[in-house]
Amino acid sequence: MTLRAHHVRLNAFIHATEDEDKVLEAIGTFIPEEIDDDDVTFDVEETTGFFGNPIKVVNVEIKRSRAVRAFLNHLKELLNDDAKRYILRNLDEKVDEDGTLYLRFNKQKAYLGEVELDEGADVVQVKIKVKAFPMRKETVLKAVREWLSE
Repeated sequence: MTLRAHHVRLNAFIHATEDEDKVLEAIGTFIPEEIDDDDVTFDVEETTGFFGNPIKVVNVEIKRSRAVRAFLNHLKELLNDDAKRYILRNLDEKVDEDGTLYLRFNKQKAYLGEVELDEGADVVQVKIKVKAFPMRKETVLKAVREWLSE
């Protein structure tokens, strides 16, 4: 079963001490090459951290259904069995009432091309707005379970 989604959003913080290109490369680990650049909306905002330090926030959005499908297939390939089991065990807290699946990945590992789930703060956050009918949390949980279990 393939998971269906309305859109996918990725974001990460770039701290003043970090190399912006490396953070962008970390995000790139999650975006398959077959997605056209036109299908990816990319935005970098400058903001200020809690202690007045400059922070950039990278926001990436993939909306077109073919690109979303390519992203989901790629993501599933990137996840090893342990990662899938971890997501399934913690699925209830990873899906909100609006049907969005939230996953966080270690930003440093992603830069190295490795995908490792991480609950820390230095992460690439992936938000998947799942398509399910009827749109209820239980339906989304079932769809994600089927997607990761096959």
